[in-house]
Amino acid sequence: MRDKKYYIALDDFERRVVVNCLNELRNSLIATGKYTDAVDEILLKIIDAKQKKFKVIYKEA
Repeated sequence: MRDKKYYIALDDFERRVVVNCLNELRNSLIATGKYTDAVDEILLKIIDAKQKKFKVIYKEA
């Protein structure tokens, strides 16, 4: 069975905040001597993610 994939839409500011938070988490894990493998994988996925342009259409119910 294939794993589910999740997609999120982030603007430039939100992307920078996520990368910064993950980097701080990674630094704290290194300081305590714990493994950073999972955080490294997620950080690389976010940094290497392609940008996709799309329109958001707001409709009232």
